[in-house]
Amino acid sequence: MHKPLEGQIALVTGASSGIGFGVAQALADAGASVAINYHSHGAPADKLAADIEQCGGHAFAIGANVANESEIDAMFDAVTQRFGTIDIVVANSGLQKDAPFADMTLDDWHTVMNVNLAGQFLTAQRAVREFLRRGPRPVSKALGKIICMSSVHEIIPWAGHVNYAASKGGIQMMMKSLAQEVAPQRIRVNSIAPGAIRTPINKEAWDSEDALQKLLKLVPYGRIGEVDDIGRAAVWLASDESDYVVGTTLFVDGGMTLYPGFAGNG
Repeated sequence: MHKPLEGQIALVTGASSGIGFGVAQALADAGASVAINYHSHGAPADKLAADIEQCGGHAFAIGANVANESEIDAMFDAVTQRFGTIDIVVANSGLQKDAPFADMTLDDWHTVMNVNLAGQFLTAQRAVREFLRRGPRPVSKALGKIICMSSVHEIIPWAGHVNYAASKGGIQMMMKSLAQEVAPQRIRVNSIAPGAIRTPINKEAWDSEDALQKLLKLVPYGRIGEVDDIGRAAVWLASDESDYVVGTTLFVDGGMTLYPGFAGNG
């Protein structure tokens, strides 16, 4: 069986549940050794690592708050000590603190920005430093690969979620600017922008038939996404099969960004 990431080392932040969990599993299935980052829920990350190891792969769980610079440094040190280096970094950690704009607290604004945007900045920065430190490896055409986890809300406004949408819009421009800067060093930086994905964080949106049908009005393709859809996209972006893809947001959304409300002239 062809494993496009054989011999490569991956770090996935926020991988104890949801999209990050699915991405870590997909990278491991594709042959990568995986460091599974978590913040407050270590047990699922430990179990995923054990399952990967039991299937013949290599993985371990590592705790760190991506909004804390010293914890980011310690996490990268732990991964390089365990595996020698890192080839693929998926900056996935994110959260929501929703409120009407007039009621949103500055603390909720800062919390979302610190994790969703500053956390990706710190994660990507440490990745670039590691790629440059260790130089080329024969396992990949690129010096290193960074995948930022964004959202359809980097381009779709979302009333009641101003801090979240602003953080994702920031990720879009950070990713593109970083990609432009480090492409000459053969570092590829891209984003994945999921649409409606079946995860615990949005369970209320799909857990009942009424809620699901309401959600599917926003998805022209007629189904909710699964974490495996994002995992497969991440494997492709991390592999040599996408070696000429640089500074691109890959929307995995069933057509949500086609603005289905305007079908039939709106």
